[in-house]
Amino acid sequence: MKIVTFLTLLLACSFQFCSAQAADRFSWPGATVYFIITDRFCNGDSLNDVNYGRITDYGSERLNAATFHGGDFKGLLAKAREGYFTKLGVDVLWLTDVYEQIHGWMSGSGAINDFPHYGYHGYYPLDYTQIDKNYGTVAEFRELVDTLHAQGIRVMLGANLNNPGYPTLLDAVQYKFADTGLSEDDAARHIPYWSFDNFFDTRLQWRGWYDRNWIRMPDEAWDESNPLQATLYGLPDFKDESNEPTSLPQFLKNKWKSEGNANDAWVNPSARPLRTDRDWSPLQYLIAWIASWVEEFGIDGFRCDIVESVHIDRWQELNDACNAALEKWRAKHPGEAASKWTDSFFMTGDFEPSGIEYKPQYARAGFSNMVNCNFPKSGDLDAITYVWQAYADSLNARSDWFPFSYLNNSYHRDADMANMTDCATTLLLAPGTVQIFYGDETRRPISDARLNVDSAQAFRSDMNWQSADTALTAHFSILCHIRKAHPAISTGRQTTIDSHTCIRYTDSDTVLIKLRPTESTSIYVGAAYADGTTLTDLYSGGQTTVTDGRITIPPTEANVAVFTRLR
Repeated sequence: MKIVTFLTLLLACSFQFCSAQAADRFSWPGATVYFIITDRFCNGDSLNDVNYGRITDYGSERLNAATFHGGDFKGLLAKAREGYFTKLGVDVLWLTDVYEQIHGWMSGSGAINDFPHYGYHGYYPLDYTQIDKNYGTVAEFRELVDTLHAQGIRVMLGANLNNPGYPTLLDAVQYKFADTGLSEDDAARHIPYWSFDNFFDTRLQWRGWYDRNWIRMPDEAWDESNPLQATLYGLPDFKDESNEPTSLPQFLKNKWKSEGNANDAWVNPSARPLRTDRDWSPLQYLIAWIASWVEEFGIDGFRCDIVESVHIDRWQELNDACNAALEKWRAKHPGEAASKWTDSFFMTGDFEPSGIEYKPQYARAGFSNMVNCNFPKSGDLDAITYVWQAYADSLNARSDWFPFSYLNNSYHRDADMANMTDCATTLLLAPGTVQIFYGDETRRPISDARLNVDSAQAFRSDMNWQSADTALTAHFSILCHIRKAHPAISTGRQTTIDSHTCIRYTDSDTVLIKLRPTESTSIYVGAAYADGTTLTDLYSGGQTTVTDGRITIPPTEANVAVFTRLR
């Protein structure tokens, strides 16, 4: 049977499975996560492309490397309604942070400042209580999350307790917290070779922005070798160690007063009551603001940024707040399919160069893993079974910790893109949670931003809808659906037979994975399958029967075969 024909049958079966059972069978250790930079995925509404006085077009792809490109919730919703994510076979959508970002630009490539760097990626929050207008409205976000939930897909966002975004020239002019000497138009334009450090030294003077009760900056005497005190890339760090009550920053009070009701379409309703002074420390405000997104929309999990730079007890507080908020959302929305889900709020984090090793202090704080930076990126089919063995052993050793692996993400484009088919095989058949970066499945090319000093911006190019590699996408889809239908692949125990062969099994599911299968090759399957059992290759559709404890590989043109007994 041709692969395309078998894929059609597999997808039809998987859609039935998805609608009827996926929510009940979902588990975070076995999840397939699809990570999207919202601004770069799909532009569904060109009318929201320019906001807050930002400039989006500086005349070249290199200079536009870090401007807003127009991707939004409407674009994501259109793709969800088309069935893109269900056809691909993913369980979770991880979206970059939706919070309103700094309005102005930061120095691209640091002091060199060869391009303007905006907060298109969601990592430079200005206001945690409302959505950035470039992404869409509260109503649009709610519809997106509800649609994904109805498809059995969980939704993750980012959570950052370490820092707000930089104070920019444009924000300083708009909110009058520093004397820049510039008009709003001049502050909006990119100024090559402008130094962010000089801005702090000579202009900011800490008037009306986050004051020193809230943040620390490089001008203070802190131990820069200590991640709990260092300021990452000169970003203003929240004083998460502080338990001293403080007032809200004056610029936020001024902002909310001047906006009045004009921004109601973007304000998170659950965050609005949190816009008043309380007897709270900085992190109590921040945790309450972030958890309000869970309470309002039923967000299922967070990827937490630079976790080693924040005290562990604060992560525990965030986890407790989010679990309580998720229970509130489920109780308030009994008619929603997602209200019947019983899994706890999920948290993972970036802790470079973390691997799959168990971190008990973070497990106690509510994390299920740290993102695995060490997953092999070469697509080497001759060595991966031994890596898989280590991952399966790690996953089955504990109930509170499991791998979370990726090939590429917003900081790293390390996978061999010329060998992406085999890279996908190594990832999507790996034990534990796996993450696909948007466009890995379409062979999305990098942009001309690769020529800038900060070449990482090139990894975040626009989704290549018009030039997608459909054969590669089909490969991803087949493996995702096999993974979804057979939990032994992601959460089972493993017996390694040789460098290209292994068996994964649970109490109710057994699969045989064969890499580089060659027609007529004989494989000993031992006690995994009884003689007379017919096994089907879920990838290509070929069949074989167990005889004297062995099977013979049926004809295939693929580099992978996944055999199981079909019920």
